[in-house]
Amino acid sequence: MQAADSLEVKFNKNRLGLLTAGGGIIYGGTMIGLSQAWYRHYEQTSFQFFNDNAQWLQMDKVGHAMTSYYIGRMGIAAMKWTGTKRKKAIWYGMAYGLMFQTTIEVMDAHSEAWGFSIADMASNMLGSAFLVSQELLWDEQRITFKFSSRPTDYAQYRPEVLGNGWQEAWLKDYNGQSYWLSANPASFMKSKPNWFPGWLNIAAGYSIDGVLGGTVNPLINEAGENVPVFERQRQFYLSLDVDLTRIPTESKVLKTCFELFSFIKIPAPAVEFNQNGKVRFYGLYY
Repeated sequence: MQAADSLEVKFNKNRLGLLTAGGGIIYGGTMIGLSQAWYRHYEQTSFQFFNDNAQWLQMDKVGHAMTSYYIGRMGIAAMKWTGTKRKKAIWYGMAYGLMFQTTIEVMDAHSEAWGFSIADMASNMLGSAFLVSQELLWDEQRITFKFSSRPTDYAQYRPEVLGNGWQEAWLKDYNGQSYWLSANPASFMKSKPNWFPGWLNIAAGYSIDGVLGGTVNPLINEAGENVPVFERQRQFYLSLDVDLTRIPTESKVLKTCFELFSFIKIPAPAVEFNQNGKVRFYGLYY
């Protein structure tokens, strides 16, 4: 979101009403959908806690932070659209994202299969804080969360957990996912040189490999089949990226599309550093 886009407009009560109704429908519909998809097969319990700090090498925690960040970001943009004053728009928008995530944590807390995760909640709050701090400091997002995904061969060994088919695997198989912090150098320059593209970003990424279970890899999967032994490891990346929202265009359609897909890390050359001390170069990483 650009600083130029943050100019306050006159408050519009009709827009606020439309946003309140629409936001309520989306919120309610999403929670009903999640209840049917995730929780209906498990018994409901009294409020309970669940310690999942060590699971999935914390990939899910980064996902929580990113989700809270982007829902809050959409909330802020929507509040500014109504003409709500800047600081109120920032706090109200962030609160919507945090409320959305907190509701899911409470639903987890009442399911026998899960529980309230303090680490998940802390990740949600971290993503929201990351969003708000930049809005208050710079009135724009100079460093953004990004996401990329690629197919792996791991899902075939535990399709019930890592996804049955690519439609599920891209979301469930953490081995194929990468989360990024993508920084825009031009936004930190007081006088940007003409030759430097304002949309060019530098991104630092995190991913994992060889992870077939939350804390340990099983030797036998849910179908009773033997599972190969894989080394669980963390991977870190440096790469180039593109901030789509900073590409100059007069087209409202393109601006909307750029904003909607701004969470996607653009494929680019990258270098990987894994926890075993090995370095690997990619001509194109996604």
